[in-house]
Amino acid sequence: MKKLFAAMNKIDTFSPYFFLPFILVLYFFTSMFDFYRFEYFDIKKSVFLPVVVGLVSYYAAVYAADKWNWTFPSFGLKFLKGKTVIFLYILGAIGLIAYIIMLATGQVGIADESVRRHLDPKLNFLSSFLWFAVIFLICHHILKQDELTTKKKLTYGVILFVMFVLFILMGYRTPIIVMFFTSFIIFHYIIKKIKLTWFIAALVILGIVFSMFGFFRIVTEDKTQPFNERSGPDVTVSEKEESKDLTIQRKINQTPKWVRALNSESVTGHIVLSKIMEYTDKHGYLKGELHKGIFSTVLPGEQISPRMLITNMVNSLSVKEGKYITRPGRTTTPTFLGQLYAEGGYVVVVIGFVLYGLIISMLYNQMRMSGIKSYPTVAYAFVTTIFTISMHTGLLDLVFLLMIAYAIASASIEKNNSINVAKS
Repeated sequence: MKKLFAAMNKIDTFSPYFFLPFILVLYFFTSMFDFYRFEYFDIKKSVFLPVVVGLVSYYAAVYAADKWNWTFPSFGLKFLKGKTVIFLYILGAIGLIAYIIMLATGQVGIADESVRRHLDPKLNFLSSFLWFAVIFLICHHILKQDELTTKKKLTYGVILFVMFVLFILMGYRTPIIVMFFTSFIIFHYIIKKIKLTWFIAALVILGIVFSMFGFFRIVTEDKTQPFNERSGPDVTVSEKEESKDLTIQRKINQTPKWVRALNSESVTGHIVLSKIMEYTDKHGYLKGELHKGIFSTVLPGEQISPRMLITNMVNSLSVKEGKYITRPGRTTTPTFLGQLYAEGGYVVVVIGFVLYGLIISMLYNQMRMSGIKSYPTVAYAFVTTIFTISMHTGLLDLVFLLMIAYAIASASIEKNNSINVAKS
């Protein structure tokens, strides 16, 4: 056993070859413990092949980028080298103003689902730049230090903790997960290597914590609010089907709610992916409509968001059976595989995972070329985190696409330039 742990701890936990594929496989492995929910929603399509196709495509791209040592060009922006931090201060100021306005107008959603569901979309969008800028600025200042004293570690830790608290108040988990894992990866490369065994232990603890966060949100929701209504669609089903559903529900309820909550996100993701596959078999692929929605949602007037489009797709298959996969008025996280498959099947799955593999591996090469303790490490940590989280959420948020673009561009500008300034 000691030899096994020793071998495991030699692995670079957050390398392109390990981290994202490990999370993807773990996600769909845990989803297999469905506690009869697959039977209840009548899952017909296996997700095994899309997962394998995605992994093979990803590894092929990572291997190619690694073999030929590909990196991003500087995009003709070399004149900005050493000045990219200015943009971070600007973004941070915009985010802070937006966040202050949200607080002043009572948009604190952690204890009130009705508030969380009606956050001002523009302010919520802009406030995201606050935590994004803070992460990059903290890392920038850490990289400037010849020696990171205990006092400085505590200072940076306190600032990060404050950011965690501020965005926990909004009631959303995604920014918290992004901040945590980006910081975690940066800590691994810049301060102290995190052994794989420690990472797995931390992952288990975090998985439980965030699952319970979601569970708490569900059990405390106000049932008198229309958007918390749990009744099924107003359709007529046969007595035989109704009896069958009741039998399955009894089997589901034999497992305590808190146990089901531990992997409810991955089970839901598995169900949604399977239903997307079933839907496209019957109605064809979306051919770009889903990704078009990422940009159309910022246009004036009422627009259908990509995740709402997914909700309409999967619910259209279950409504006639008298059940919702996603309750009306709520959005559905399609998984990155589901997002790609909905657009064009296996062809788009291959394209999407090849792009992921190339981007992550090219950033990793830039990090190694510039030296681990350099700015590209920050960009690599952030983009890897976003891509990994999108295995569940999909990559359908314009704000994340803009952040990724900034991370890639700034890392390319700053590559070959370890940030080593005289000791302050």
